Formats: sequence, C-alpha cells, structure tokens
Amino acid sequence: MSDPVRYEVPVPKIARITLNRPDRRNAQDTELLYALNDAFDRAAHDDDIVVIVLAAAGPHFSAGHDLREPDPLHAHARYRTVGTAAGFTEPGAAGVVAREEEIYLGFSERWRNIPKPTIAEVHGKVIAGGLMLAWPCDLIVAAEDAEFIDNVVAMGVNAVEFFNHPYEFGYRKAKELLFTSGALSAAEAERLGMVNLVVPRAQLSVATMALAARIAEQPPFALKLAKQSVNAAQDAAGRPEAIRTAFALHQLAHSHNMQVHGMVVEPGFMERFRRG
Repeated sequence: MSDPVRYEVPVPKIARITLNRPDRRNAQDTELLYALNDAFDRAAHDDDIVVIVLAAAGPHFSAGHDLREPDPLHAHARYRTVGTAAGFTEPGAAGVVAREEEIYLGFSERWRNIPKPTIAEVHGKVIAGGLMLAWPCDLIVAAEDAEFIDNVVAMGVNAVEFFNHPYEFGYRKAKELLFTSGALSAAEAERLGMVNLVVPRAQLSVATMALAARIAEQPPFALKLAKQSVNAAQDAAGRPEAIRTAFALHQLAHSHNMQVHGMVVEPGFMERFRRG
C-alpha cells in the first residue's frame, strides 16, 4: 500500500505535501490524518522550509471523513497522540469527543497556527471534513472545477467540527450553505474572499508553486509575525470561543442521534451514502 501522504521538497524553501488516497477520494481515516500532521510537523521544524503547500492526488481534494473506517475509536492505539485528549475507547460520548478533539478540531487548529505560510491547492470536491484541511491554510488556490460543500446538517449535525464557516463565507452565506447543505463554486468562493486565486485545472500546480515561490523570497521571521498578527486579529474578535461552542453543539448532535437512531448521524444520510 502507498503512503497516505507524500512529502516532497520540489524546489528550495517549499515543502509540498500531497494527500495520497485517490481511490478513496482522499477520505480522511485516522492513518491519513496522523500522517498529515507528521508531514506538517516535518515542514514546520525544517529551518530550510519557508512555505508549505498542501495538495491532493486524484480527481478530488477530499471527500471528508472516511465513514467506512472500521472501528475508528480503537485506531488511535497505533499513534502517538498530539493533544491532551484521552479516552478514545471510552463508551458513550467520551470516546467520540476525545477522537474529535484530537484529530478534527485539534489538528485543524494546530495546522492553522503553524508559524509558516501555508497554501491549499484544491480541485474537484472539497466536502465537509475536506474543508477542515483547506481552511487552516493561510491561502487557497482553487481550480475552476473546485466545489466547497458542508453537508453535515443533512447528517443531523450542525456543521463540521472546525466551525470556521462565518469567517470564511460571512454570516448569511454560512447559514444558507449550512441550511441547504449546498455547494459553493470556486468562482463564488473567490468572490466571497475564501479563495485567493482561481485558475484552470491544468494550471493549478504551476500557479500555486509560483505563488509559493513569491512568498518564499520574503524574510521568514517577518512572514511568521505577519501570520500571527492576522490570526490574532481574527481571534480577538471571538473566533476561538465560537468554534468551541459549535464543537460542543456538534457533540450534542452526535449524542442525540445515538439516543434516537443508535448511530452518530442520521440513518437516512448513511443509507444514501452507502447507495452513492
């Protein structure tokens, strides 16, 4: 089996990390997420790397969480935990919350604060959990065919765990997309300010690497300070508290679905997922 994540340094100063589960449309199982976190750490700790690019193999950037992963709560035993979450195999809400604090909310927030500029290079579908890979990046370059979707309300849950929607779409557009489980085109995402640049699919990697090369010529310490300054402005407006509240409501929805349906999401959605 191939590695779920590839790590390359194609040119000096730029690390290129590639999601590498094309047969599963880069759906995120536990192995992929820990491998991605290791790759981000590797680039962050390498003083020769100035800019980090996150790309994806295959027809789509990411189909979100891998809903077919067997026994996901026990999967953590193979990895060194990164955050302070514990009790992954505990019954009830305890195990689910621990898992999602570690590899969903925890990883996304951790990647957002990497002290180096990061660029997401996206194409095809970016569904639900796929947003939680692109949104932590500082910049997004999208192919014209990219679509951004959070269909988690259709699963009986409020939204994905990394609730950055109001800061990416704006408040009313966030509500519209969540309420309808709708899709946002690359062009509209650029108009809303979520995407920095839209290019033809054939030019995607070239355009992303050209942007990364321009950034890589800047002084690394100044880049770090600029990133921290913008992130601090966003956090001062209450973003961390809003995300933690939405995460708690996400867990409430899982608990409700377990009590009513015996599973963490709506069974109707799972039936459509299995057929699709």
